Amino acid sequence: MLVIGLTGGIASGKSTVSRYLRERGAVIIDADALAKELVARGTPAWQEIVAFFGSQVLDEAGNIDRKRLGQIIFVDPQARTKLNSIVHPKVIEATKKRIRELKDNDNVPLIVVDAPLLIEAGMTDLVDEVWVVAVPVQEQLNRLMFRDKLSQEEAIKRIHSQMPLEEKLTYADRIIDNSGSVEETLEILDALWKEIVHDTEK
Repeated sequence: MLVIGLTGGIASGKSTVSRYLRERGAVIIDADALAKELVARGTPAWQEIVAFFGSQVLDEAGNIDRKRLGQIIFVDPQARTKLNSIVHPKVIEATKKRIRELKDNDNVPLIVVDAPLLIEAGMTDLVDEVWVVAVPVQEQLNRLMFRDKLSQEEAIKRIHSQMPLEEKLTYADRIIDNSGSVEETLEILDALWKEIVHDTEK
């Protein structure tokens, strides 16, 4: 059974790709969702984050306020590195466990690890292929400003906090061009699905 690592820059349209693959029958391992579970109030990761960043990153209920934390790490590379050192190893272990469980299920046609930081977190060894969703930087900037209601300066900082697309593409086994219409992207994915799932069923 093939394991795909799906990644792309912020606001590149990765969620659209992931949703389509789920609808076709793939099982999605959502790294962001795992991270949310792993930093839930009272967990070891939550304790480490609060010890380092302080109570300023908590909401009124004592949960991690992702928006507040994001405002810190997007402008402070050292803080971002620290957060990643707390969360990434735990996400990797949880992902490995989930992959092992799914590989025992013959009814799963495709496993997709949906991870914005797949490459940065060192998760490429967990997958058979890396798929990168790509859009031009200006399009990415426009989408991010619209989606998250950010100023241009804020959006640029968030984009620059991630690995440049050109570097991500060097890891790609397949590139999903998402610069056109949704219909065009779905056509690309439909062809890939037929190729990949057909090959794995041989």
